[in-house]
Amino acid sequence: MKPTPEFQLEFLSKLQRLFQEGEFTATYKFALLIALADLSVELGRDDDSPLELPYSKIGLKFVQLYWQQSAPYAGAEVLVQNLGAQAAVVQAIADFRRQHKTQSILKAQTAEKFKDLVQAVTTTVRAQPIQYLQNLGGGKDVFLFETGRRGLTLLPGVTYCFRRFQPLVQQLARGHWIDHIKGNKRNLPILGKDDDLSSFLFETPRQALSIVATGLRKLTNRCLYCGQPVREADVDHFIPHAVYPRDLAHNFVLAHPTCNRSKSDTLAAKIHLMKWLEFTEKFSDQIQEIGSDAGINADQATTMAVGRWGYGNGLSSGGQAWIKQSAYERIVVEYLEGWS
Repeated sequence: MKPTPEFQLEFLSKLQRLFQEGEFTATYKFALLIALADLSVELGRDDDSPLELPYSKIGLKFVQLYWQQSAPYAGAEVLVQNLGAQAAVVQAIADFRRQHKTQSILKAQTAEKFKDLVQAVTTTVRAQPIQYLQNLGGGKDVFLFETGRRGLTLLPGVTYCFRRFQPLVQQLARGHWIDHIKGNKRNLPILGKDDDLSSFLFETPRQALSIVATGLRKLTNRCLYCGQPVREADVDHFIPHAVYPRDLAHNFVLAHPTCNRSKSDTLAAKIHLMKWLEFTEKFSDQIQEIGSDAGINADQATTMAVGRWGYGNGLSSGGQAWIKQSAYERIVVEYLEGWS
C-alpha cells in the first residue's frame, strides 16, 4: 500500500518545519536529508514499508557528499561548514586527501585506510545529525526515523515520500546548504566575488566530464537518441540531472547538442530507454573503468534502481517522454519492464 495523500502532505509540512525551526550550526543536517533521500531511491520501494539503513551506508554517503567540498575552493582554502571549528567530517576527509594525495574518491576507496575514514565519519554522523535532526521548535518530533544499535529505520511511509519528493528534498537541502556557507563570515574572504559555489559543492568538475566524453567516444561514435555519427557531442544525463541530481557513470551518454537541448530535463521515450539499457549492459565493465578514471561513481545496479524510480515517478504523475524535437509520448507501465 502507498501512504495516503494526507500522510504525504503532513510529511511535506513537517519537512518545511524542519528547515524553519531546526537548528543548523553546521551543514550536516542538509547532508543527512540528501543521504536519506538518495538511499530511499537506491534501496527503497514505492509502498509504505519501513526501510532499515545501516549507519555505515549513511557514513559512506557523507564521505561522497563532502569529498569534493573538502578540497580548497578556487585554489584558496577549504570552505568552513560549521559555526565553530571546521566540521569534523570535512576535516577528516581533507586530512585523508592530503595524506593519500588523491583527488578521486573511487581511487581513495582502494586505500587501506579508507574504511577507517568511513568509520570515523559514521561515528560523527551518528552522534550529531542523526541525534538532532528531528529536534523541532524546542522539542523532538520523531517523524522520519527511529534509531537502533546498528542503523536507523525510516518509518512507514517515509521512504515512499523521500522517493516521491526526492528532487524537492534535494533542492531545499542544497539551497539551505549554500546559504549556510555564504552566511558564515569566515568564508567571505574565500568566496570573494566568484559565483560558482553551487557548481563547486554539488556538480562534477568539467575535467571529469571531459574524461567521460573521451571514454564514451571509444565505445561509440553515435548519438544515443538520433543514431547519427557525432562530431561534436555533449555528455548527457540519460535520467535528467533535474530528476536525480547525482552523477553516476552509467547514466552518461553521448548526444548531439541539438538532441541534448531538445530532450532537456525530460525523460526519454521507450525507444531510447531500450537503447540505453542495452548500451549499459553491453559496456558495463568499460563504463566502470571510465567512471574510475573520472572519479565518478560507477555502480550499474544503483543506476538501474535510479532509472526505474525515475520512470516510476513519471508513470505516477502522468508524465510525457521525449521522442524527438516537439514529439512526446505518455509514460506507460511498459516502461517499467525489462530492467535488470
